[in-house]
Amino acid sequence: MQLKLTTWNINSVRLRIDLVAKFIKAVRPDILCLQETKCPDDAFPRKRFKRLGYEHVALNGQKGYHGVVVLSRLPFESFNIQSFCGKTDCRHVSAVFGDRAGLRDPIIVHNFYVPAGGDIPDPAVNAKFAHKLAFLDEMRDAPTLRPARSDRAILVGDLNVAPLEHDVWSHKQMLRVVSHTPVECEKFSAALGAGGWIDSMRALTPEPEKLYTWWSYRAADWRAADRGRRLDHVWTSDALADRVSGIAIAKNYRGAERPSDHVPVTATLEL
Repeated sequence: MQLKLTTWNINSVRLRIDLVAKFIKAVRPDILCLQETKCPDDAFPRKRFKRLGYEHVALNGQKGYHGVVVLSRLPFESFNIQSFCGKTDCRHVSAVFGDRAGLRDPIIVHNFYVPAGGDIPDPAVNAKFAHKLAFLDEMRDAPTLRPARSDRAILVGDLNVAPLEHDVWSHKQMLRVVSHTPVECEKFSAALGAGGWIDSMRALTPEPEKLYTWWSYRAADWRAADRGRRLDHVWTSDALADRVSGIAIAKNYRGAERPSDHVPVTATLEL
């Protein structure tokens, strides 16, 4: 059985629903994890997604900010929402796929939107950056994010950290820029390691090759400048690591009309 899973920070699902529909028709992922849906649950465009083939929806949304959703062609057994840092700010949802999806051994899919952290990389003067660091620490310590060696788990989303030297356009110039500061990268790596997760994107495309999933709106010509960052990630538990046969970064969607600043990342698993 082949399973295709896409993660995409869509930066308003209602504003970009036509762009999402175009992508779905072209790629047809089995599971679609969106972040920054910016939409309360009762206003989510369920009917449009149902027409597109996604009848199964695990939502955690709010008005105007944040929000995550797992959309699936396959039925899931259950879904769950976790809160971090004592806030109910809609940054996580997970879904368990099992017998109903035709899977003998269940798979849990976690979808995250980690805080961006603001502009100043100093937690003493920037509460947003302090929140981000605390969030990463809680991810590191969360028992639910420590799959056993035999557990089949996937963690995806906009984790808002470009952890490696070649995940940014200039390592030297980005060291003091939020998303690539040493403290963020260290905490990101600690969360990855504590859960025994595999960075599947880098397992398939090792450094020094550059990998980007985000390009700033501020660039006059984002394609020519190509000052990207890898902020969107696909982690797999050890039991699934060798099942990932490919990961595709759909860079062309950054050039769409009224695009998100992130692009879709699709992992293909052979189960």
